[in-house]
Amino acid sequence: MPPPFSVGLKLCWFAVIGYWLWSARNVKRPQRTESRAKRFLAYWLPLAVAVLLLGPGEWFGHSLLREKFVPHTTLVYSIGLLLCIAGAALAIASRHLLGRNWSGTVQLKQDHELIEAGPYRYVRHPIYSGLLLMFLGNAVMVGDWRGLLAVAIVAVSFWFKLRQEERWLVALFGPVYEDYCKRTHALVPGLL
Repeated sequence: MPPPFSVGLKLCWFAVIGYWLWSARNVKRPQRTESRAKRFLAYWLPLAVAVLLLGPGEWFGHSLLREKFVPHTTLVYSIGLLLCIAGAALAIASRHLLGRNWSGTVQLKQDHELIEAGPYRYVRHPIYSGLLLMFLGNAVMVGDWRGLLAVAIVAVSFWFKLRQEERWLVALFGPVYEDYCKRTHALVPGLL
């Protein structure tokens, strides 16, 4: 990948991770949280595998995972970077709207509030949507099948995580959250 695109990709990820770390210092205390074992197995381990799949291509030798699904061209790199930028902007804006209700794990917060503003008007989990866009953009920039496998792994992990969150939010907010679910999609407006 040409250096300007590599730098742009890294800046997107550093922006999201940096914002997460900075803003996590001021969240509400948890009222209910998942076990550490479940968090590790269902979320952190799949994310680690996905990140490794997006690592240096040399790690994968001449395997099928190294086969290209898109050509390595400036246009393809540009599309991938635009997806990453859009995903980072969506994830950061959505995280900002959640404010003190945010958590990196499945939790209910003390005085938990249901946020329906901004992108939450259209999808219930726009942070996951943004992060999936970033992984997809990253995969396009890598251009190998291993990138699409990484996106699939992250998507499955996020799907399990959001289903758990929704069970807890239905238990907390009842009909209000059920009505919200009827008006919105989980990840992609009008689709999913």
